[in-house]
Amino acid sequence: MAAGGLPPLPARTYEEYLECQVTARDLRYLESEAVGRQLVELGFCGSGDVLRREEFEARAAAAPPPKSLASVRKELKDNFLQALADREEANRTGNISSIIFIRDRNSHCQEVSAYIDYAHRLTTDDFEVYFSGKKRLFPRNTDLSFYNWDRNVSTSNSSPNYEVIAENACGLLFKNRSDRKIINVDPKAYPGDNTTRTPVKTDLYLHVVIYDHIIRRGT
Repeated sequence: MAAGGLPPLPARTYEEYLECQVTARDLRYLESEAVGRQLVELGFCGSGDVLRREEFEARAAAAPPPKSLASVRKELKDNFLQALADREEANRTGNISSIIFIRDRNSHCQEVSAYIDYAHRLTTDDFEVYFSGKKRLFPRNTDLSFYNWDRNVSTSNSSPNYEVIAENACGLLFKNRSDRKIINVDPKAYPGDNTTRTPVKTDLYLHVVIYDHIIRRGT
């Protein structure tokens, strides 16, 4: 809860707050998202119980400061660490939900890989040690999907942000719990609506790909 017992604000700016309440159905009948925001502010769209700009800004000013970023003031010595730093704030605030694919060899020289829910790991791991280079972010059998290529052992685990769809003709899929959109990690397939696939050149791992899903609320 935010200051004064009020629920936390769902957006960082008043414009984002209004846009969150414009649905896909609304947009089919409107000229643009800007028109949708205006109608929400006037009470013609959305829940009808909309904060005025001054109320929103007063609550935003009273809210506690966000947790500082673990990547701040770190000397990032690899493209992968820079890619994580570029996405840290957006994943912490919930504007983007990134899935990180890592393939490398473990301490037993076995080849392993995993699809990692970055936003979830940010809540469970100390990323100070990753960004400072003291430890490496590495696949775990508790990640969204884990595979040991030498032992032919695999696990899958849904997270607070993603549901794993493993038994599917299209291969491994992840469903975002916020907007219900599907992320397809097949490199030959379309990754999904509002999702981009970015291979990352790195000296830290054998293979890294990051899937960035922009969360569209109110759809």
